[in-house]
Amino acid sequence: MRCFPARPLQNPFADPVNRLRYFAGRFLLVGVSFVLIILVCYGLTEIVPGGPEDQYKAQLRAAQAESGVAGGALDAEMEEGIRKAFGRDRPFHERVVKWFWTDRLGLLALSTKHTDKTALELILKTFPVSLSFGIPSLILTYLICIPLGIAKALKHGKVFDLMSSLVVFTLYAIPAYALGMVLRMLLCGTEDRFWDLFPLGGFRSEGWETLSFWAQLHDQFMHMVLPVSCYVIGNFAVLTLLMKNSLLDQIAQDYVRTVLAKGATMKRAVWRHAVRNALIPIATGIGGILSVMFAGSVLIEQVFDIPGMGKLSLDSIISRDYTVFLAIISLQSILGLLGRVLSDFCILLVDPRIDFGGRQ
Repeated sequence: MRCFPARPLQNPFADPVNRLRYFAGRFLLVGVSFVLIILVCYGLTEIVPGGPEDQYKAQLRAAQAESGVAGGALDAEMEEGIRKAFGRDRPFHERVVKWFWTDRLGLLALSTKHTDKTALELILKTFPVSLSFGIPSLILTYLICIPLGIAKALKHGKVFDLMSSLVVFTLYAIPAYALGMVLRMLLCGTEDRFWDLFPLGGFRSEGWETLSFWAQLHDQFMHMVLPVSCYVIGNFAVLTLLMKNSLLDQIAQDYVRTVLAKGATMKRAVWRHAVRNALIPIATGIGGILSVMFAGSVLIEQVFDIPGMGKLSLDSIISRDYTVFLAIISLQSILGLLGRVLSDFCILLVDPRIDFGGRQ
């Protein structure tokens, strides 16, 4: 039998042209997906009752009823004037183009609740707040889950693994916002309580600007401890178990047994070979976590009364402030879609041999 030499596998990303082609396609897909998301969300706000136009009409009817107008009805001229004021007299596609281009994704449009501020001004005021909580939470989540997952995999079935699994599953069963309410009830309060360790909520204390530098750091830290803990607890359980199971799968692979057969220690086989491959599933989820961290968590910010983007989005939904709501949706969509591309890039950094569908 004639034997042919084995052809080495060609990594499609060994060529920079293939990398650029793949990520160019990904960014094109991001643009198409973003347009579809915006069209759906904008269309829903047009057909859902109780929007700003309906609220304005209700206020006029109530005012007319109080002034003695029978039934508080609006005549045809007033109806048409309200439609023009809210831009509803123009076709749907013209309103979408105006919102998308003239108003720059609605960022330059005035809020219907805060009539003296644009959506961009409100977002710029709240985005740094969510960012200040999101970045430490993201860093702490990965600093905790990766070492803990590795330790659980190396001590699989032992006391440490069992006890840590009990803690992980217990925290996983508790929603982050519910844990925040419990922590706030137990550890926050008035000065005459023994467990008054942290502020009740908010981003900073009143008069923060007048404090010294170290007092400002201490005040900011005390306001961040409980919310950041809830952020971390809400994510680290899944990532810890994912890291553990991924590393266990890699340890069972043939290449690890080959390394051990050559005389290497288990520690060397794990840290030099298995851990890098085990990080691939962790890297796939970093994009989704980033979108949540940067855009804020609605429930956690509501519990701790944090004036971030999450609370702003909830307030805009309750008040039917569709201008601000759509602007936040557009930013969150961009963050989420770009986060998926970032996940692919992180996977490529962890293991350049990964083929995302390129030709071999």
